[in-house]
Amino acid sequence: MQIKLDGIVKKFDDVIAVNNFSMIFEEGTLTALLGPSGCGKSTMLNMLSGILPVTEGTIYFDDEDVTNLPPQKRGVGLVFQNYALYPHMSVLDNICFPLEIQKVPKNERIEKAKEMARLVKIEQYLDRKPKELSGGQQQRVAIARALIKNPRLLLLDEPLSNLDARLRLEMREEIRRIQQETKVTTIFVTHDQEEAMSISDKIVLMRDGFLKQVDKPQRLYDEPNNLFVANFLGNPPINNLVGKIKDGRFVLSDDSASIRVDIKQAKEGEKIVLGIRAESVALNDQDPDFTAVIKERYTMGKEELAILKVGSGELRVYLSSDFSHKAGDTAGFKLKSKGVFLFDQDTEDRVDE
Repeated sequence: MQIKLDGIVKKFDDVIAVNNFSMIFEEGTLTALLGPSGCGKSTMLNMLSGILPVTEGTIYFDDEDVTNLPPQKRGVGLVFQNYALYPHMSVLDNICFPLEIQKVPKNERIEKAKEMARLVKIEQYLDRKPKELSGGQQQRVAIARALIKNPRLLLLDEPLSNLDARLRLEMREEIRRIQQETKVTTIFVTHDQEEAMSISDKIVLMRDGFLKQVDKPQRLYDEPNNLFVANFLGNPPINNLVGKIKDGRFVLSDDSASIRVDIKQAKEGEKIVLGIRAESVALNDQDPDFTAVIKERYTMGKEELAILKVGSGELRVYLSSDFSHKAGDTAGFKLKSKGVFLFDQDTEDRVDE
């Protein structure tokens, strides 16, 4: 099922939680709603499910206007952060419960529950109570319970945030597998960029209720439309230097250093933020784009993370571990063609596209 949002607005008194949000979630895809706390992503999920009413705009499930439809009539499966399992019920009964509400015959719902348990790989735990399960197993029960209704749309709200790092990795792979097997259109809310990058077909990046950019995960990282997107994605975070274009070079605001860049659309004198990813700098003493003092070096397996002093600015960059320069040395460096961006200081929009 395709989901279409047309001019969605959600207000809480004077606070606009979601602001003029329009986009299409394609059928059979897994889309991550990503952004910092308070950006409106969970509010968006609750409007899609029908838990929260829409202030303005329209929600379509395929061609059906469901904007004012109650949750139970939307055909939506929901999985929350706390799983919301019934502690007094067995795993089997928890999974069966939605069908019991629908008055599905007992034999039929048990058979369907066992099928869902096999899908999420918990068939050996059907007689246990939730308290006897690990966090990851409880998560699987919650997903099976959401899927047993054969939902048109599966909504996952921060489903992995209560799990430890190893379980999070395992469960995000499982969620991806389950989604690909069922082909159910899925929207996954998270504030974790790595989580979103690893399992989604597309990422919707939100800030203060606005949609800032939507694209495939790698393209979002490689081609950010604005400074917020560039800053939000990447570890270590992107380096930002503030300055201006002067004589075809980027010059720091205090004129303490300059860097040769491909200015493309930037104009002479334009105030710029130069964004440089950590992996986008290479040692090059023969034809450098800039010179810098190597302030610190940190070994990280086969790579080195170095802190470079460029005039009054600093860059954190990955360099090959076999380079011979020591902390305190001055060296020449070249910018790679990928991972280097120019943003307007005032609008924060890309100016080098």
